[in-house]
Amino acid sequence: LIHFIKRFNQENVSLYLYKGHPNSSEIHIKICNRGKRIHLKLYWLCACVVSRMAVLGIQFVITMMMATILSRVGAHLSLARWLLTSRFAGLVRYLHPSDEELKQFAPNPLLKDKREKKKARQAEKNGHSTSNGTFNVPRNIDIHLDKAPVVVGDLVQLRYYAEYQWLLDFAAYSFFTYALSEVYMFMLPGQASQEVNLSLVWLILVIGFSFRLLLSLTGQYFEGEEGGERSLVLVMGLVYLLIAMLVLVVDESNLETGLDEAYRSFNASAAAFLESNAGLDSSGPASKLVTKFFLALWCALIGALFTFPGLRTARMHWDSLKYSQSSVRNVLLHIGFILPLVLTTLWIRPLTREPLTQRIYRNMTVPLMTEAQFETMRLYLILLSVVFRLAVMPTYLQAYLNLAYQKVQDLKQEAGKISNHDLQRLVIRVFYYLCVVTLQYVAPMILIVYLSFLYKSLGEGSWNGTSPVQKASNADECPINQESGAQASDIGIGEVLNQEEAVDAIKVQFSLAWASFKHIFTPQVFKGLLGFSTWWCCFAWFLSGAIGIGYQTYFSNA
Repeated sequence: LIHFIKRFNQENVSLYLYKGHPNSSEIHIKICNRGKRIHLKLYWLCACVVSRMAVLGIQFVITMMMATILSRVGAHLSLARWLLTSRFAGLVRYLHPSDEELKQFAPNPLLKDKREKKKARQAEKNGHSTSNGTFNVPRNIDIHLDKAPVVVGDLVQLRYYAEYQWLLDFAAYSFFTYALSEVYMFMLPGQASQEVNLSLVWLILVIGFSFRLLLSLTGQYFEGEEGGERSLVLVMGLVYLLIAMLVLVVDESNLETGLDEAYRSFNASAAAFLESNAGLDSSGPASKLVTKFFLALWCALIGALFTFPGLRTARMHWDSLKYSQSSVRNVLLHIGFILPLVLTTLWIRPLTREPLTQRIYRNMTVPLMTEAQFETMRLYLILLSVVFRLAVMPTYLQAYLNLAYQKVQDLKQEAGKISNHDLQRLVIRVFYYLCVVTLQYVAPMILIVYLSFLYKSLGEGSWNGTSPVQKASNADECPINQESGAQASDIGIGEVLNQEEAVDAIKVQFSLAWASFKHIFTPQVFKGLLGFSTWWCCFAWFLSGAIGIGYQTYFSNA
């Protein structure tokens, strides 16, 4: 059908889709071309899949609806564009001085003889210049920089604007897709348990895009001449590797990583799966030492990617406090900067979990909250922290844009001369990298919040503080045997398109694969891996910013 439609679309054929009888599972396709009408009948395969398989259903409808909105409305309703150009942001950039303004401060060039004077005068008369428009001005000139609001026409020319807009918009639509799926699973848990949660695909894609952009931004420091940036990234990666190795040997009673339970669950389920399907008697596919070593490498990579975003955020925080004239705003900025540290302490048992879920205080018979309520509180705090940091983002970005004015003021303290192009480039460069700085600010937050969403969904968490419902074992839900597997493997694509009964076989084959996956990767495995990844990202997020604040404090006082 796809090739059929593509062929007729190339010939300017109009396609009209309409349903037949309300109780029928057929869909009619009317094809019109040059007055000729061809009526075709096609079984409504999607309806059959929904009714017989119960695999795609409402989740598929939500995914297709949000994909359509993203493709049709995304170009006109953009969260990324609104965060930079709206009245809420109120960003103002500095314009570079023109050549006419700078010529007022430029001394007249000294010409040696009359021949050079005559040649220069003739060139000016003809509209040409022997110096290609380049002239020198004193560095200590008193020049005024004009301001202009940030508009969309200026943003589209900036570096990484397309990547920034795609990441923010796709993350926003993924959030709505995930929210609708969570509401559907809360309202109809029985029906939703029979379907695949397609919103997890959106979450994984957002995490992949964020990670790829962080890699791309960090890779820019490895291009061109060595200026110390690549050495800093490598050194910080080694430092985070050492810290990760120290963290991974901490006992679970102190730091709630969940990796030990995840390792035991994975080894037990994988060994049982290998023994029942391949006849292999094994204690597990991986050793604990090797697993933790690769986790340490992953942590080192995350720390290296968070190095320059943390340093940049620290610089903007420092400048925001310098330009701020309100004590209330200073308090809010300090709260936003400390929030990652608060999130990090939520995984330290003696500081948070034990006082809140185990200790019974005076005049109380039960702890303050249950284990499930503590998990829910942790998810909400992560989400609120990210929203709060997004709310104060315009203040940080304006502090970055003020660097253009600050650089011109610092230039006045220097002696000598500077060319007009270098002076203009000094001002333009700040605004040119606005989207790069914005990505360094939002990409770590997006990575953290969507890792927490995966942690909640795959770790069987909840949004209302209740314990997850104990489900039946995978063997009871979908028994794995050799006969059904052999029967499913004999199904071809042609039979699927020609026979409606083949949909049941697809259901069996898909259910077998999904049950095998869930049998090996249990919720305990996902809870341990994703929980530790979320905590480490929060830790690296705060530590990188703290190192940047220490750097700014040392050099500003020096």
